[in-house]
Amino acid sequence: MPSESDIFKMKKAVILINKIGEIPTEDELDVLAQASEVETALSELGYVSVREFMDMNLEKAKQNILKHSPDLVFNLVETIDQRGDLIFLAPALLGSLHIPYTGCLLDGMFLTSNKILTKQLLVHENIRTPEWFESTGAIDLNRSKTYIAKPLWEDASVGINDSSVFKGNDAGIFTQLKQKWGKGFFVEEFIDGREFNISVLGGEKGPQVMPLAEIVFQNFPANKPKIVGYAAKWSQDTFEYHNTVRSFDLSETSVGLQSELKEMALKCWKIFNLKGYVRVDFRVDQNDKPYVLEINANPCISPDAGFYAACSMAGLSFTEVVKRIIYDAQS
Repeated sequence: MPSESDIFKMKKAVILINKIGEIPTEDELDVLAQASEVETALSELGYVSVREFMDMNLEKAKQNILKHSPDLVFNLVETIDQRGDLIFLAPALLGSLHIPYTGCLLDGMFLTSNKILTKQLLVHENIRTPEWFESTGAIDLNRSKTYIAKPLWEDASVGINDSSVFKGNDAGIFTQLKQKWGKGFFVEEFIDGREFNISVLGGEKGPQVMPLAEIVFQNFPANKPKIVGYAAKWSQDTFEYHNTVRSFDLSETSVGLQSELKEMALKCWKIFNLKGYVRVDFRVDQNDKPYVLEINANPCISPDAGFYAACSMAGLSFTEVVKRIIYDAQS
């Protein structure tokens, strides 16, 4: 393992972000805010950094990176040409250049960005995840249960709203879903209960679970699905945005449940060969049984986002978080 002093002799970094669309959405623009914060942190750590954008022109991206002869690439790519299913191209390219880069490696990124592959591996490793059905396979819903439809590849709650939640006896739902997403969706059982975000940060001492965060659904009417949809994350003028609240007060959460959430998050880190920084999202049913919803490799690290909020609760500055992410790029 390299010493910390050896790691921070590097002075040149490229901050790689996805090319922004002509009419960008709020979740797209957020990557620019992340890049700005990372630039400041890198400067505090003694780096000179430059931004480069990545799209489907991989040769151009390669040359734009290599012309700087960087010691490090800070990978903030979230989509390629606004497509979440191509996010793995960034670590694939960076790995081929043999330049240290931050965040998850190609295998972890590909597995976690495809929600079905994620679930299949979770089941193989005996980690609970809600029962699911693929859009291309046989779908035999329980008429008495509630389900939620999700896009297969997207993150940031793209495409998810109240209409995504439906009863198993809704005969016309699949026609609607196929019109919306084609074959690029899946359906999973909706766990009616609590929701938790568990952030894990790498570094010299290995992965560390940050303070646990619960998503609290305030003032939600009885018939309104308690979900973190797109509006809750990005639309500031909505009921969902103002009433979906992150809380670190787990005084009424059993020690046993907290321990199980931490243990499951660390298992996911190991099984999926994750690096740098990760957020694992859970639903917990009425019997305090947690289920992994998804694993977010390289989650948003804006200062107001969930990952850094958890790190801040642990007493870490943004620069310290970036420092630890960089360490994992070298180990």
